[in-house]
Amino acid sequence: MKKTVLTFGLISGLLSSAMMLATVPFMDRIGFDRGAVYGYTAIVLTFLLVFFGIRSYREQSGGTLTFGRGFTVGILITLISCVFYVLTWQVVYFKLNRGFADQYTAYAIEKARSNGANEQALADLRQQMADFKVMYDKPLFNAAITFIEPFPVGLLITTVSALVLRRTRR
Repeated sequence: MKKTVLTFGLISGLLSSAMMLATVPFMDRIGFDRGAVYGYTAIVLTFLLVFFGIRSYREQSGGTLTFGRGFTVGILITLISCVFYVLTWQVVYFKLNRGFADQYTAYAIEKARSNGANEQALADLRQQMADFKVMYDKPLFNAAITFIEPFPVGLLITTVSALVLRRTRR
């Protein structure tokens, strides 16, 4: 199990990191609305390796697999991939795109303004974003928030894959 988890986890993690780093030069052109779509599409694609990892483990185990064992393999692959995702975002946020929080704040305020928010609502939003930036600039908080982005997707793919790929002898 260890070899399968490490192999597929490292491939998924490296792919996740590469896809994130590939988008950094284009962040301004992609924009925040499309960035979420591209980002979650990339997350789903990298977590397809969870399915293939579970399937590989099943085949190495003589063709049988319980849900629990499949889930264990999948969640470990997911965790490795998430660690790569978080570490890569730390580099992007703190080294490559230091103005990200300010850019996102400007985007959020402009979006609220275009949706008809009044001045009080805009002032409240500015304060919320400033408070969030203070917290987000702390690496541990940043890492925790960043981990929450891909993990639910990986958990869902792990659960579905373990269900679909389970096979017991008859």
